[in-house]
Amino acid sequence: MIEIIKADGTAEQNYMKLLKSRSTQVSKTVTESVSKILEDVREQGDRALLAYTEKFDGKLPKFIEVPREEINDALSEADEDYVNALLNAIENISDFHNRQKQQSFINPKQNGVILGQRIRGLKRVGIYVPGGTAAYPSSVLMNAVPAKIAGVEEIVMVTPPLSDGTANPDILVAAALCGVDRVFLLGGAQAVAALAYGTESVPKVDKIVGPGNIYVATAKKLLYGTVDIDMIAGPSEILILADETAPASYVAADLMSQAEHDVLASAILVTTSEKLAKETVKELERQVKELSRKEIIERSLRDFGAVFVCEQVDYAVELANEFAPEHLEVMMQNPMEYIGRLDNAGSVFLGNYAPEPLGDYFAGPNHVLPTSGTARFFSPLSVDAFIKKSSYIYYTEDALREAHDDIVLLANKEGLTAHANSIIVRYQD
Repeated sequence: MIEIIKADGTAEQNYMKLLKSRSTQVSKTVTESVSKILEDVREQGDRALLAYTEKFDGKLPKFIEVPREEINDALSEADEDYVNALLNAIENISDFHNRQKQQSFINPKQNGVILGQRIRGLKRVGIYVPGGTAAYPSSVLMNAVPAKIAGVEEIVMVTPPLSDGTANPDILVAAALCGVDRVFLLGGAQAVAALAYGTESVPKVDKIVGPGNIYVATAKKLLYGTVDIDMIAGPSEILILADETAPASYVAADLMSQAEHDVLASAILVTTSEKLAKETVKELERQVKELSRKEIIERSLRDFGAVFVCEQVDYAVELANEFAPEHLEVMMQNPMEYIGRLDNAGSVFLGNYAPEPLGDYFAGPNHVLPTSGTARFFSPLSVDAFIKKSSYIYYTEDALREAHDDIVLLANKEGLTAHANSIIVRYQD
């Protein structure tokens, strides 16, 4: 099911090349297909949007925009335990993200110069939420809560309809609790295009966030610049850094928690214990038999899973940093001591009782994370993703005169004489 590999410097590099092959190439057919959809929606608006919705979903939904009454009804009819679980998660997510808020500032100087920065939320943001059989209400929470905290004026959500043309009620409940303003039953590249360009029915947004399939991801990539996006998400991944103290049953369970997402998902154990490696493989074989997504898990572990056995802890940590995983669990005897050494990870889970699903649903940090090694330079989704900044400058006549010679010199060094003249003209007699 999964291979145990002795880390020797070569095997790891070959495995990394294998992982990169999952997401570095988007087929020409997909790109061409998505480009055509984007062009049609941009030029034809609702007509193209509805045509593609009917083509890909089999029929048009009951309505394109979900009436507010239906959203409210979904909330009032929802299971009480489900609502309470969402509310508890929202409380944790809100508490964490409220600590990320930045403040505008003003910096007056003694010579009369005033400098400052203004921070405010984006005007309108679009959230893409997978629907149908792959419905993720948690995605609503992780995208909408920080947007609200940032001060976004309007949140527009798109989500594919169910097979009967209605909205997924669980998603509507999450949207209602998070304060989503408008919900549209749209999916795929056509929904992303509608958000980016705007149509007669769907308002144009400033930024699009949220996960989706390869068509959604490609649409977001092609539209970047027309609209801002969160990131281009690749297949899900987890790396567990463990020593001999880690319970093999926990390690196996956590590896499979990501392997079940997709046959392209990667689940990696990096350990200094050969005994743990062998016991984990046995646990995988035992536990997978009882899981509903058994076939997906087995294929994911077979094709993109690995267990690396390292001789030294230092090399295990180095290897974890090189992989730069989306999720990094540390099941070591003293996990806290590694915080300052683990530089490349989307989110770090410390100890035997901080499994990855805790972060997916409940703890508070965002679960929208960089994948495919991009944790080397990208960060998790945060309040910062939903704000924009402007700086402002005020100079007095005397303050500009004091800076006159330096500015003119620098402008002339660049050959931009009109820049220099803009300063000079203010002090000519």
